[in-house]
Amino acid sequence: MYSLRTRRRVLRPDQVRGANRAVVLQLLRQHGRLSRADIARRTGLSEGTISRITADLLRGGLVVEEGSENSTGGRPAIRLQLDQNRFLSLGVDILNWETRIAVGTIGGRILETHSFRTPSTPAKALELIADQFEAHRKRLPRGSLHGIGISTRGLVNSETGVVELGSEPGWVRIAVKHDLEKRLRRPVFVENDVRAAALAEYHHGSAEIHGSHCLLLVKVGEGVGMGIVMDGRLYRGPHMAAGEFGQMVVADAPGPERHNRPGCIERLASNPAVCERYSRLSGNKYRANPGDSAAQVKRICHLAMEGDAAARDTLAETCRYLGIGITNAVWALDAEVLILDGALTEAWPLVAAGIREQFPAGEEFPNFRNLILRPSSLAGEATMITAISLPFTSLFSTGEAAQV
Repeated sequence: MYSLRTRRRVLRPDQVRGANRAVVLQLLRQHGRLSRADIARRTGLSEGTISRITADLLRGGLVVEEGSENSTGGRPAIRLQLDQNRFLSLGVDILNWETRIAVGTIGGRILETHSFRTPSTPAKALELIADQFEAHRKRLPRGSLHGIGISTRGLVNSETGVVELGSEPGWVRIAVKHDLEKRLRRPVFVENDVRAAALAEYHHGSAEIHGSHCLLLVKVGEGVGMGIVMDGRLYRGPHMAAGEFGQMVVADAPGPERHNRPGCIERLASNPAVCERYSRLSGNKYRANPGDSAAQVKRICHLAMEGDAAARDTLAETCRYLGIGITNAVWALDAEVLILDGALTEAWPLVAAGIREQFPAGEEFPNFRNLILRPSSLAGEATMITAISLPFTSLFSTGEAAQV
């Protein structure tokens, strides 16, 4: 006899309808414009079912009819697309030194951005974010701003919206979701920045990675993190701690540390590590601060591409460590796609070659032979794209909008 734990879940009719709505919305997000016949063909649902679903979505204002397809005869098919004007959200990307704000659409398009210096305390930061939301809500068409999506560094419980352990002092067990929803009465969603970037690449990145079973995104910045997307879903782990790639030790050295060990990837391949390595190899005593280490890494990358020996040696050593860690991750997860995000991608030909040098050679390793290794295709906006998309996650997963 099957236990309740192993018994297959049976969907109620309303859940089936919601799931079908979500599938249609996902297709429109991925492909932009599709006719009803296209949607029926791609989903396997009957045209009658698709007509009922799309009629409901049109009534709700989620989709609009746009133009018609070229036809070789007969009545041309009307194409449908997500309504990019009626459903908007506020995206927030909290960095140590800067907080970025963006207004975006249901389809993940960023309409406008601005930023402010991140306050010294979480309470002040949340107060400024709430003020920004209220200011945009007053300025934008009534009822168009449907929620807030927030990305931030550190250990983030995306279910409770609590930043359990941020990257700055004071950001410990901060109930971001609860505090902002209490004030604003709008849905608030919180996600780790690297996981957010991985999800954006899966849904909005290059067409060649759509539908991949295992996508890994490595984000190199002040730290080094990994986002894991399996079969279209983020893998967060039971403690919301999956993807702490920077803690992987690849060059162990004696010492008492149990966290941020000298031989971990974060100490060897993060932006500050790259800057320190270049300073040592070039004799330049310049030390980047957190606000401009990315700019300094970009400069090192440009020097390397121009032939500067110290810059090339810096990247070669950095990519050796990074490549060893990536190789371990591919061995462990049998990934199909590995995306690198960060300033290092400014010297992509050198960086890609340095990483691939650590892959096993030979035709007998198809997991490495067929691995798609590429830089982010979202021009540094991957994290923000997911932030503005978070308030619509429920729509694309269950077909129903989130409620406070």
